Order: sequence, then structure tokens, then C-alpha cells
Amino acid sequence: MVISPHMSSPLRIGSLTLRNRLAATAHGSGVVSAGAAQPGDDDYWRRCAAGGAAMVIAGGTVVSADSGNRTGNITDASDPAGLPGLRRRARAIAAEGAVPVCQLVHLGRETLGAEIWEHPVAPSDIRSPREPVRARVLSDADIEEIVAAFVLSSRHAADAGFAAVELHAAHGYLLAQFLSPASNTRPDASTVAGRVAILHRLHAAITASCPELVLGVRLSIDGAEEAGMDTDGLCELLPLLDMFDYINVTVGVRTTYVRDMATAEPPLLPALPRLRAATDRPLLVSQAFRTRADIEAALAAGADLVGMARPFIADPDIAVKLLRGEDARIRPCVSCNEDCRSFTPVLLCSVNPVLAPPGRSGRPARPLLFGAAPDRAARVAIVGAGPAGLEAAFRLAPTHDVTLFEANRRIGGQVRTAAQAPNRPGWSALLRYYQDNLAGVSLESGYRARPADLTDFDEVIVATGATEIATPGTATTTAALIDPWQIWPGERVMVVDDGFGYWPALSVVEAALAGGASQVTVLVPGPAVAASIPAESRVQLRKRLAGRPVDFVVEAAVSEVVREGPETVVIYRNLLSGRTTRSTCDRVVVAGERRASDWRPFQRELPHARVQIIGDAVVPRRVSHAVAEGYAAAAAVVGSTGRAPVRTG
Repeated sequence: MVISPHMSSPLRIGSLTLRNRLAATAHGSGVVSAGAAQPGDDDYWRRCAAGGAAMVIAGGTVVSADSGNRTGNITDASDPAGLPGLRRRARAIAAEGAVPVCQLVHLGRETLGAEIWEHPVAPSDIRSPREPVRARVLSDADIEEIVAAFVLSSRHAADAGFAAVELHAAHGYLLAQFLSPASNTRPDASTVAGRVAILHRLHAAITASCPELVLGVRLSIDGAEEAGMDTDGLCELLPLLDMFDYINVTVGVRTTYVRDMATAEPPLLPALPRLRAATDRPLLVSQAFRTRADIEAALAAGADLVGMARPFIADPDIAVKLLRGEDARIRPCVSCNEDCRSFTPVLLCSVNPVLAPPGRSGRPARPLLFGAAPDRAARVAIVGAGPAGLEAAFRLAPTHDVTLFEANRRIGGQVRTAAQAPNRPGWSALLRYYQDNLAGVSLESGYRARPADLTDFDEVIVATGATEIATPGTATTTAALIDPWQIWPGERVMVVDDGFGYWPALSVVEAALAGGASQVTVLVPGPAVAASIPAESRVQLRKRLAGRPVDFVVEAAVSEVVREGPETVVIYRNLLSGRTTRSTCDRVVVAGERRASDWRPFQRELPHARVQIIGDAVVPRRVSHAVAEGYAAAAAVVGSTGRAPVRTG
């Protein structure tokens, strides 16, 4: 593989020299309480910087308590009590050779959907489409206080050891609200120069107080109809920001700025030539950059730096692996947005089981365990090559004799099924990663292992997954995704959700539309559509379904499915009124209950071996549980044999 010299070349930004062209863009660890970073937060940032990033931007940092939430898990840079945590954070990043940057933000009229102690504020009396009420309009005196808050927070960042501060004027937050004509109608906002005056004012004030700091600004395109800008608007703005040491451009407003796996290519790539022509400042671009090809395309089109956040969460070593040409060893960000966006209780990742709450070596997981650890060097049998079994095999491959049994011809289990749906390519990337990194594992595919086949193994890990229960006269969502002949062009399809609004039923809806269904009707035995998928994914899904022949019927449960000649008749009732409706269609697909496989024969018939049960074979859950339990099972095997620690890459 030819390594791009541009990617590895140093870059000068203000008084700073960056070691390469890869940046970890703003996000937070979540290890924050009462607005202050806690011990353990610095461990996350140290690991991120040690993975090769040239610049690490710590985000989630507000400039005043009235812009935080009631839970207190957002860093408040204005509070002197938070200085020790900020200092630990900056030192951890700098100690690993990366430039530490503190991104500062005021949310303005946005609340992030969380309860806040005080009232939201905005430049003008224009309500955010994501909020039920209008924010209080800022007075001139209020703006003075906000400028002072940015200055104080910058001073604290500099005192803590951050080399740079990035002003967050993107995603529809307060500074972006000032920049957009859709959200700023103040008397001085009739021109671009008038709207950008707030950034000039902040730059001058911060520079006067903290001349040692390098200053950057983050901007975004999209959402021009509210508090964002289109490409034309951003290109008009950029020449007025040449006082900043660098400019960071991303996309979206709140609920659209973290694109899920349906966004297959970085949305900024087409706009890059115009952005480059509009400014001579060092230009950082981000959002949905996951591959070498896209990163190199951005650098070739004029970007000076390429930023990633979620890929560093999935694999903190992504930068060094890219620079070494070890692309196949990069654990991919699948962009499912299920854990990295929830902060329950801290930043986690569905595919990275090593990322864990402070004080833990891995994400909490407890496989079912039967029998004693073997006395001798273990031969390990893993039954099932879904995400749980694959993770265990991956971790044990360097140190143990591992045989992986899979009943199907292809690895992947439920992840392989999910990957066959439209707009879900992230799961295919995860399977490619496992496929490329199972060297040394003996894979027995197309064979359903029985306990009698495993008598020569000392350790047995059962990851046989779960089965979706079919409803008579209907197809399951699993079958509808695996078998392309389940849905024919022109068919009227009825999809019955299980009431939890997760991806199986939603993926069948998209598969049916992609297959040419003339009408898709979705019965939802609950009060909301797509209730269990991340908010960002829900926004993207709604845009994809807009204008398509699909109807959702909420609070509806199937009473009967009968066949009448060539048609299928579905009788369903409203769960509130009890009223029944009769509907005809050509095919019914039901999101059935998934039930764990029967692992008891392995426990019963292998008394000589230690047996661990993991993943959906215990209880059907999410990919994150399967991966974490695969990691935990491997750690238990390694611990019992006294060999090298389970590999972390």
C-alpha cells in the first residue's frame, strides 16, 4: 500500500506545529460531574492522543453554567473549580505529542433536549424547530456578559495548558445563531459583516487576554433554513474570518450533525474546492471520514487537516494505523450512534469493548460460566460466528489454539442480516474487520457443532445467538432481509413492528421500498414510530421516507391474518379505542420475538471443559452486549492460562 506523504506531513497553525494531518475533532468523555472533569477523564484523552492524532479537540465545554444541563456532565470552563480537571485533560493530550485544544460553546436557544436550570437565550425572537418555546432575546448587556464568559473560559483553558481554543460557531448553537440570517434579525444583522461581528469581537477580546493561545473557529453548512448556512453563505462568510489561525468546517445542525451509517460518503467532499478557494486559513474538515480514500480525497481537494471523532472512539489508534498503512487493522466506526451519543453513564462504543467507565479495563459484561478453569494450556472452541463469537476469536487468536464453528456458510449472525438492509453498510465494515483479523483461527463454517464434537477442547465458548419466532402465515423480518425473493416489485407489504421501534422492522420497510413495493403499511403497537433508534437516525430515516408510499399506524396490534384468494387480509385493532380495521395486502412481515438458543446441552454434556455462554445465546440484546461479552469471555480464558493479556487493538 502506498502511504500518502501528505497525510503524514507536519502542518504549521499559528505558533504550533502539528505532527500530521489527522485530528480528533470535538467530543466528550462524559467523565464529568458538576461541570468538572473527573479522574479518569484524562485517561480517555491520553489514549486518544497516544493513537497518533496531531490535534485533539476536547469538546462539550460550555462557557457558563446557564448553558449547561442539570445532570452536570458537560464541562464548564468558566468555573475555577473545574481547573484541575482541565489541567489533567490538557497534560494528558500534550504528554502523547498531540496539540491539546479546548472547544468552547454556548448553546443559546438549544437545550440538547435535556433539562436545564435556567432559561435559554438567543439573538432574536425566533424559536428553534427543536424546542417548544422561544428563548429570551439577549440584550446588549447580556452579550457583554457572554463575551466576558468566553474570555474567562479561554483564560482558564490557557492556564490549564491548552495550546488552542476553538470557538464553536456551528450546529445551530449560539454563535451560529448570530451568523445566520434565519435566526438573527437584530438591527445590526442585515449584512454578513454585521452578523460576523460577534466573532471579531470575541477574537479581539480573547487575544487581548490570552495572546499565547492559537484561536480556531468551527462552522457548518446545512440547515440554512434555520440557524445554519448553505455553501454559498459559508463561502461569503469565510473571507471575513482571516484573523483566526484555523477554520474547522463540518455539517449540520442539532439532530443532523452526527450522521449515521446511511451517510456513506463525507458530505463535505463536493464543497471542498469552493471552501478552499474562499479562505487561505488552514482548513480542517470533518464528518463521516472513515477511510483512507476519503481522507486522501479531502487532502487532495485542499483540506489541510481531516477530523474524525467517532472513528477515534471506535479505535483510538486509527491515526497511527493509517500512517503505517495498517488499514485492515482499524476497528471501524460503524456509525450506529447507539452508545457514543447516549453517555449512559459515560462515552461508550458499540464495537469497542475496551472503552469503559473509569477504573474498568473493559465494558462491564458477565458471560454465564460453568465449570472450572483448565489446568493446562487451553484449546478453545467457539460455537457461533456472530459478533460475540467473532470478538472472542479475535482476542484469543494471538495466544491460543482456537477453532470457530459456524452453522452458516458465512460469518456474522444477526450482524450479517442487518448489513443486508439498505442504508446499513456499517455492519459490513465490522464483519470485514473480523474477517481480515482472524489469522490463526481455524474456521469451520457450514457446520453446526454439537457437544460430541467438542470433547477435545478445554474451553468452550457458546455464542449460538437467537432465533426469530415466526407467526403462521407471515414472514419474519430476518427472512425478509436475507431472502431477496420475499418481497416482489409492485407488492403491497404490511410490516408489523414489535412495539419497540427498532431497526428490524424499519429495515424491512426500506428493503420493501428498495425492492419496488407499491405500498408499505407499518403497524406499530406503541405510541411512537422508530422509538428505539437514535434521534439522529430517526431524522435521517424520516428524510429518506418522505414522499414514499409508506404509512405508519400507531397504537395498532394485529388480531388476525387470513388468506382470501390471492390476497392476505390483516385485521388489526386500535389499542386505545378498540376499533378494528380490515386491510388487504400481498405480504405480511412480522418483527418477531427473538429467543435465545438452547445452550444447556453444552453445559450438560461437556463436564470436563469450562463452558461460557455469551451474546444473544444468553439474552437477545444489542451488538454492544455481544461484543463486550466476547471480550470478557476471552479475558477469562487468558486469565486462566496465564498467557499474555488479551489484545486491545
